[in-house]
Amino acid sequence: MFDFPEFLNFGDESANLIDFLFKGFKDLFGWFFDIVRVVILTSLDFVSYLLTSTPWWIWGAAVVLYLVLKRIATPKITWLSVLSLIIMWLIFNHTFVVNPAIKLDLGDLTTPWWIFVILLFFLAKYLYNWKTGLVLSFLLFLIGVFGVWEAMISTLAIVIISVFISFFIGIPFGIWMAKSTKVEKVLKPVLDMMQTIPSFVYLIPAAMLFSIGRMPATFATIIYAVPPLIRLTFLGIRNVDAEMIEAGKSFGSTPRQLLFKVEIPQALSTIATGLNQTTMMAVAMVVIASMIGAGGLGSIVLIANRNIDIGGGFVGGFAIVFLAIILDRLLQGVANKLEEKRGDA
Repeated sequence: MFDFPEFLNFGDESANLIDFLFKGFKDLFGWFFDIVRVVILTSLDFVSYLLTSTPWWIWGAAVVLYLVLKRIATPKITWLSVLSLIIMWLIFNHTFVVNPAIKLDLGDLTTPWWIFVILLFFLAKYLYNWKTGLVLSFLLFLIGVFGVWEAMISTLAIVIISVFISFFIGIPFGIWMAKSTKVEKVLKPVLDMMQTIPSFVYLIPAAMLFSIGRMPATFATIIYAVPPLIRLTFLGIRNVDAEMIEAGKSFGSTPRQLLFKVEIPQALSTIATGLNQTTMMAVAMVVIASMIGAGGLGSIVLIANRNIDIGGGFVGGFAIVFLAIILDRLLQGVANKLEEKRGDA
């Protein structure tokens, strides 16, 4: 048996040094972590509120507005109008309905489960066909049948915020990698390390920086899920046809115009695939993050494992699988649509 030299074995001193440096880092940038905590927790509450407390008639009005404007307006104006309608409702709700000083009773504003089932059916029908829409809406219906609808909404809120933030981190870094060889050489080993570190390790710095709860779970999910989006954004930009770039340059395009009007449109399907992979990794990490208080479907599985509750574990596990399938098919459908539009162009 090999005996490591005692004078080289620092043992607890190494752990104490790392702990000291980490605490110093936390104290130095504590103000920044407080801002991040407030922003992410507010975002999680906003998404959860949007998914649970938007009445059915707002969703119905949004669908009707989309169908009308789709025929007479550009896609950008159509989506901006739909988002404006939902934002106007949220402002009205927070100003007049939730405000305790104003007695305005509009009845039960809880979003019924069947609204999401119907919306999912029409969205999947648009992306694929009515058969796929029927299957995906049935999977969503089963999550409600299992009695874990509220837990699913909690998990979905963390996934949405994690993917949203990962999008604004991953796209710029992926483009930066594609444009700079030096950045590529620095970031590639970092991404390799991020993708090979066991997922449980991400919980340690997250818990040390933000204690326990939804905030550290979201932070750990972002760090774990962002590498695929960076890599596939880099790959999409780097693999744009050289003839397309030369054509853009010959027409006098500036580097910024070349990026936004040639390279990104050509790489959209690859970027959408990266977003799909990031979402799947976020779903997987949210389950693991239940160990530090993420709640949702992951906590159901965690508690079932601790109590050796086979039935409860399968219910939570199947709900996670169904949610992952739904998100995967929707994002893959978006990627296919972008690929079709690219081919038409």
